[in-house]
Amino acid sequence: MTSLDKPTDHRTTDGDAEPTDSRAVTEAALFEAFGGVRGMVETVLPGLLFVAIYTINKDLHTSAIAALGVSLLLVVVRLVMKDTVKHAFSGVFGVAFGVVFAMMTGNAKDFYLPGMLYTLGLGLAYIITTLAGVPLIGLILGPVFKENLSWRTRNPGRKKAYAKASYAWGLILLAKCAILFPLYWWADTTQLGWVLVTLKIPPFLLAVWLTWLFLAKAPAPIDVFAEMEAEEQARKAEEQAESGADEQSDPDRKTAAGRHRREA
Repeated sequence: MTSLDKPTDHRTTDGDAEPTDSRAVTEAALFEAFGGVRGMVETVLPGLLFVAIYTINKDLHTSAIAALGVSLLLVVVRLVMKDTVKHAFSGVFGVAFGVVFAMMTGNAKDFYLPGMLYTLGLGLAYIITTLAGVPLIGLILGPVFKENLSWRTRNPGRKKAYAKASYAWGLILLAKCAILFPLYWWADTTQLGWVLVTLKIPPFLLAVWLTWLFLAKAPAPIDVFAEMEAEEQARKAEEQAESGADEQSDPDRKTAAGRHRREA
């Protein structure tokens, strides 16, 4: 194994590892990947507005338009502030699907059905990809940590951590579905809506916390971007050295040729 194959390890001057630095980096990466507090607000607000309005007036159209309107407003705010819009856009698409589905069926509970099906599919994806040896959370966080897929073959400790985190996400999401789908059939729209809003943040925070816990104890990521930059710099240095050697050999050849003509 070369030095580039070994995971980077943060150490103090006395040789001890710095778990605090690793945990801080992991926390920052998770915050970026999942949108932080603002991302959570953007996830919860449309559904909260829908169920609040529907609880008051039982009007599907008003509730749906309000939820879709606030989702679009969140995207506009992001665009004005020149911030990343991926979390806000995902919220818009989710709300739009819910609005279209509810309008088509005329059943207000169907506003929540696309999101519930997405949660079920995502939970299964976490489990299936982990069983297949490619944990989904690793595919999501690999680019964030600048390691891409290097963890699959070059960092087994990190792959194990990603597998644990993916299992955690999958089981938490499936447990959430086990609560929501019976309510979809048996409860009314307001009961389902308030339970769904209540279950938005706590399971998410639990999954993120477990991910942080597993990754903070895992080996540091291999920065493949830094490796590529180092290889490029080494290649350029080698080319410059060869060019310098060629330039130095040219005067020597000219001097030898002149000496040979004088002797002739």
